[in-house]
Amino acid sequence: MNYRDLEAVRQIVNNATGLDITYAYEDLVFPEHGAFIIQFDEERVDKLHCFFHEDCTEKDAQNIYANLKNECGKKKCDLEQAGNFNFEQVDDNIQIRFL
Repeated sequence: MNYRDLEAVRQIVNNATGLDITYAYEDLVFPEHGAFIIQFDEERVDKLHCFFHEDCTEKDAQNIYANLKNECGKKKCDLEQAGNFNFEQVDDNIQIRFL
């Protein structure tokens, strides 16, 4: 398992969007408001993946992604736009469904 620098991701997200991290679980990082999720790469410690909620407009997603990518460059890490997601209620649990 690779080292996951949650503090670096917190700074990237905050500097790019002004949002804080509300939750982190395994390889996923959840910023406030749920417009996007950051995922750590399994193989490269300097690579992140960004998923946007299916309800996030294309214009907003492009703007957020550009800001995140810029901040990642300052931290010498790579950001890849990886697709969309939504949340799904399954019994008493919330599941993330990647689209």
